[in-house]
Order: sequence, then structure tokens, then C-alpha cells
Amino acid sequence: MTRAFFVWLHRWIGLAMAGFLVIVGLTGSLLAFNSELERLISPQLFAQAHAGPPFDLATLAERAETLVPRGRVEEVSVTAPDQILVRMSPRDEAAQQLGFDELFLDPWTGAELGRRTAGDLSQGVVNLMPFIYDLHWRLAMGNGGFWILGILAVFWTIDCFIGFYLTMPVSRAKFWSRWKPSWLVKWRSGAFRVNFDLHRASGLWLWPMLFVFAWSSVMMDMRPVYEWVTRRVFDYRSFRDVVAILPKGQDEPPRLGWRAAQARGEALMSEQAAAHGFETRAPIVLAYHARFGAYAYEVRSSRDLEDRSRPGGATVMFDGATGALIALLTPTGQRVGNTVETWLYALHMARVFGTPYQIFVCVIGLVVAMLSGTGVVIWWKKRSARLSRKARDAAGAPPQPMIVK
Repeated sequence: MTRAFFVWLHRWIGLAMAGFLVIVGLTGSLLAFNSELERLISPQLFAQAHAGPPFDLATLAERAETLVPRGRVEEVSVTAPDQILVRMSPRDEAAQQLGFDELFLDPWTGAELGRRTAGDLSQGVVNLMPFIYDLHWRLAMGNGGFWILGILAVFWTIDCFIGFYLTMPVSRAKFWSRWKPSWLVKWRSGAFRVNFDLHRASGLWLWPMLFVFAWSSVMMDMRPVYEWVTRRVFDYRSFRDVVAILPKGQDEPPRLGWRAAQARGEALMSEQAAAHGFETRAPIVLAYHARFGAYAYEVRSSRDLEDRSRPGGATVMFDGATGALIALLTPTGQRVGNTVETWLYALHMARVFGTPYQIFVCVIGLVVAMLSGTGVVIWWKKRSARLSRKARDAAGAPPQPMIVK
């Protein structure tokens, strides 16, 4: 294939993605500080710190069921030291709706802090950050937007390599001296030249991270493609592999209640930590997957990347009737492919390296939007030049003879 073909492919992939990547880039910049912005916008969803230990997860699950008798607790998670998030669904979906799917509790008292349907802007500013997250993840369009962004993520990953290739000089003679201008921006040149240099140079300097964000987007929105590739490169077990071994069609109250499930989760986690050589810390999630009749119990562990990484704790899944262990999942140290996936998620979501990396991810989001914008400008300018050239050629061309048949 000729270089001209890759120029054509880069142009049209870029144009197809431009609008979407502007949205994804700008929303991603905000989501780098999601927790901080959530606390600023919706402080009522966070508790005042109290002396003494907080309630355990089972007690908070029972508290949620007392507050919402018509609701079924799906998951209780520690989203911040001063916030408990309870995900809920109606007990009988055909007969009733709750009007919310997230309930926030005070970790120390069990008092209700607020309710919301995640992403529903009609409920006010309390849903602003969840809406931005939904816009970033699936364009706030449900499954349709999810698939659109998944397909675009695949093309974005491919285009990362095409764009990199196109920055290289055609001739290998004096390769490095000829490639050097691609890494520079000639700020004193005209507007179009600066625009072109910004598009090319920023893409080169930040290429590794742009690739990380493109491929991690495939991981989040196009799982079949991501898992197919990962299995061919690494030892890997996906969550879908775990789901495949779970019983189907349960959707019934479990034999183990919340307290029994928590005790069983603690025992299993202690056994697995000793068997596999890792340390356990504070519990962060207790969830019941009614469809499979299985509990999940997650804790912070020595296998985590950092405390802010979520998901990212060690998890045991066990049968809700018998308590039998189904699977152990740790963020690192089990399989290379799963460790890579944990890193991809943490890098994409700015969950590692503290505030400096959050700032860097915020900047990367702006760069993604800038690359799309400068790419459109390059296309428009070149298109205008081609049309002008054609118009001049047509004006200066000799008249065509009339052919009479």
C-alpha cells in the first residue's frame, strides 16, 4: 500500500472521529478530577467525619433495605472514606419503580445522605458528574452510544499507528535530521503552519499515552476485540470468563443473608490471601448478583496499584446458597494480561500517581480535542486549496469543442 493510501485513510478516520473525540477529550479532562468535582458540586452526598469506626458493609446493606423496603440492594461500596454508595433496584420491576438507583449513606451512622438516578440531569446538578461520565462512556445514548464509541475506539487505535507512520520522512537518507522537524512547532510561521505542526508534534510527543487511551477505550467499550487480542498476547482471564461459569437464571433471595455473606467473604478472603501470598486491608465492596445467585466481596490488598484504584481490589466470588468459592480475582499478580488490564484502567481513569498524573490526564483530554480540531482545519484548508486550484484550472482551460451527433 502506498503512502497516499495511508494519508487518505488517516484523513477520513480522523474526520469520522473528530466530533466524538472532542466530546470524549473534553469530558475526560473533567473526569480526571471526578471525585473532587463531585465533592464540590454535591457536598450533601458526603458525611461529616465521626470518631470511632464506621459500620460494616452488611449493616449498611440492612440499613438501606430498611430505608427502602421496596428496593433490593445490589451492591454496597466504600466510594470515599466519608461516603457509602448503595446501588439498588426494585424488588419487583414489573410492579414498581424506585425513582432512583443510587442511595448514599453516612458510613458512621447509616443515615441517608441522598438519592439519585445516575446521569439523569432532570434531577438537578447532583447528577452533573454522572451525566458527564455517561457522555464520556456512551455519549449519553445508552447501548447505541456504547457501540458507537467502541467501534471508534478500534479505529482510533489503528489510526495511532497510521498517524505515527505518516510523520516519518519518505526517504531513509539522513533519516533523523529529516524526521526532527516533525517533533517541532515553528511558532513564528503562519497560522496554518502552526496548526499543522501542533497536530503533528503533539501527536508524536504524546503518542505512547494517546495509544494507551485509545486501547483502554477499546477495553471499556469493545470487549470482544480487546479480549481477543489480549488472549493472543498474554495469559488472561476476563470477567466474562468468570460469568460464563456462574449459574444462570437464579434471581431469587439468597440463602445467605448479608451478615452471613460478609462473614463467608471474610473467611474466604483470608484463606485465599494466605494461599496466594498477599495481604488484605479494609473491605470496600459487598455485592449480590441476583442473576447468578453469587456474592462478591472485595477488599483493599497488597495486590492493588494504589488506594484510589477502583475497581482494583482483591475479590472473592462465592455461591449465595452454599458459600462455595467460585473465583478469586486480584488486580495484579495472578495473570499478566489481567495485570496489564488493571494498569490500563488505572491510567485511563487517573487512579495512580496522585494529583500530578490527574493534571496530566486532564491535559491529555484537551490534547485529544485539540488534535481533532487541528486535523479538521488541515483537511478544510487543503480541501479549499484543491477547490480553488480546480476553479482556476477550469477558468483558464480552452473551451471544449461542441460535438454534433
